[in-house]
Amino acid sequence: MSAILDALGRALRDLFRLDVLWTVVWPILAASFIWLVLGISFWSTFSGWIAQALDAAGIQTWLAGVEPRWVANALQATLHVLLFVPVVYLTALFLTAIFAAPALVRLVARRDYPALEARRGGGLVGSIVNAVVALAIYVALWLVSIPLWFFGAGFVVPFVAAAYLNQRLFRYDALAEHASRDEMRTLLARHRTAWWSLGLLTGLLQFVPFVNLFAPVLAALAFIHFALGRLQVLRAASPA
Repeated sequence: MSAILDALGRALRDLFRLDVLWTVVWPILAASFIWLVLGISFWSTFSGWIAQALDAAGIQTWLAGVEPRWVANALQATLHVLLFVPVVYLTALFLTAIFAAPALVRLVARRDYPALEARRGGGLVGSIVNAVVALAIYVALWLVSIPLWFFGAGFVVPFVAAAYLNQRLFRYDALAEHASRDEMRTLLARHRTAWWSLGLLTGLLQFVPFVNLFAPVLAALAFIHFALGRLQVLRAASPA
């Protein structure tokens, strides 16, 4: 647990460095711009999908009976916004993992782990495949868990899903440049509980307003510090 807290502390320290702040900002800005353009371009299509989903859940029928009508329209607009925020966040996570994480890895390694040899056990293709699989399983977790909400057990789904997504998304990118393939397999297996714990702790941040703007980069930094720290310990114990 001390290694996890140390990684989070180092990540928080690095988050407000001048050379990191732009990395904090641009994934959120890019994700917001992408979905704003898509939302404007395909508004009728997205509205139709949302209306069908609300109708299937019985919410659309309830909204039709709400008076005055401006209240119903305001509630429907709010639901659109509530759906917009998660897709922006997930897109920002994806952009951070694919494009920002490699730069963050080099920055952290240069400052805190300068003697750590880069053995490049992963690459861009592996990072993209890993991110796509992580997001696909994340969405699947939400879909298959829908019945749980009717039994009151659905409240655990967001936390489990967030923990899975963060640990699956960032552990690969944190190790890809410096660990060999064998080292990656060893570290992923040896610290399975720690990866999940770090995923849960960083995943909780996405549910905190304003803080969630920093959550993707903070998660990436925490996983990088944890991964490179564990890799350094592994090599010290069994030098190649």
